[in-house]
Amino acid sequence: MSKDFYKSLIEKNKEWVKSKLDLDPEFFQKLSKGQSPPLLWIGCADSRVPANEIIGAQPGEVFVHRNIANMVLHTDMNMLSVLDYAVNVLKVQHVIVCGHYGCGGVKAAMGNQSIGLIDNWVRHIKDVYRLHKKELDAIKDETKRFDQFVEFNVKEQVFDLAKTSIVQNAWSKGQKLDLHGWVYGLSTGIVNDLGVTIQNDSQLETVYQLNF
Repeated sequence: MSKDFYKSLIEKNKEWVKSKLDLDPEFFQKLSKGQSPPLLWIGCADSRVPANEIIGAQPGEVFVHRNIANMVLHTDMNMLSVLDYAVNVLKVQHVIVCGHYGCGGVKAAMGNQSIGLIDNWVRHIKDVYRLHKKELDAIKDETKRFDQFVEFNVKEQVFDLAKTSIVQNAWSKGQKLDLHGWVYGLSTGIVNDLGVTIQNDSQLETVYQLNF
């Protein structure tokens, strides 16, 4: 990162602040009083997939967690802490797991090349391939297989999300909480809703059967 680029970040921040204050002089004062976002976004860490911009959301409207390949792992205390706060404190009503076509983490899981430390993370994505190996191996076109793998990965993360104790407890208390699976197109900017919405655990088996 060059010094000029670094300095430009500070200048861009000032410009952004000015643009917000020009529209509403009390914008930041209002924002500082608290947050009540209706949505938790679990997305990929890829720099080309900014949650707020994709859906045209303003600061304070989306609570965000991002990691490599938008994974929902029951051993990931970072993700679980974000989920717990979003569900039990912020009372979000929607959680979106959003992957994206061309995901490097998913691509890595399609091969056997060692990358380094991330190999341990990619192992979880390989488990998704194993679950759907028959369907994926039947797709001869590599690009189409890759895209399908991305979609399968998102769906599996939504199902894993539904099985977390945090979500299960919220549903047991009658709390409104809908889970969704999306895939974002880097080349189009369009979101593909995979139709995997889950509103309570009683739907889990039905949804799973419908999609696989």
